[in-house]
Amino acid sequence: MNLQSVLERIEKARQNEEIKLVAVSKTVTSLEVAKLYNAGCRAFGENKVQALKQKQEELSHLPIEWHFIGRLQTNKINQLIDLNPALVHSCDSLELAIQIDKRLKIKNKTLDILLQINSAKEASKAGVTPELALKTYEDILKTCPNLNLKGVMSIGAHTDDTDTIQKSFETTRGVYEQTKPYGAIYCSMGMSSDFELAIKCGANIVRLGSILFK
Repeated sequence: MNLQSVLERIEKARQNEEIKLVAVSKTVTSLEVAKLYNAGCRAFGENKVQALKQKQEELSHLPIEWHFIGRLQTNKINQLIDLNPALVHSCDSLELAIQIDKRLKIKNKTLDILLQINSAKEASKAGVTPELALKTYEDILKTCPNLNLKGVMSIGAHTDDTDTIQKSFETTRGVYEQTKPYGAIYCSMGMSSDFELAIKCGANIVRLGSILFK
């Protein structure tokens, strides 16, 4: 599917908020990223630090807005900070936030991040539980001055049951509403298979890969 078709589906699904599209480029080459950029997409997401570094270098002539969307290992924190991503979607615990903040302090930098919520409570997924999400959000704000918390992220329930997926999205949106008084502006959820449902449930960032690059 081409970019225009995806944008039309996003527009049809959206309620009132503008929707940011992050093209997930982890399975494609820099050439394919450049083609999609030239078609009008501006934000791209990678889930591995080394892959992000490589594509940044290969596409340094393009003013791409790079996002980091994968699980972050502590031994990759410094490398990620040096890449200056526009937004890190996957801060999945207070402990990780503290580790990132320590390294940011040393480098005299700040970083925009989202708190990852395991709204479906699946063992295979990272993130804090919905019940602990607000407290974790508050704790990061209190203890990590070099982190700019911008909202929340989640991955929809891994199932074919639409009601279960919808419930997981609604749970994340509920956490997002709780964090808005603290300055949250992003609710990142929805991928190629479920982005329209995510938008209807309140997402304002969607992360799409296969539907854009197939």
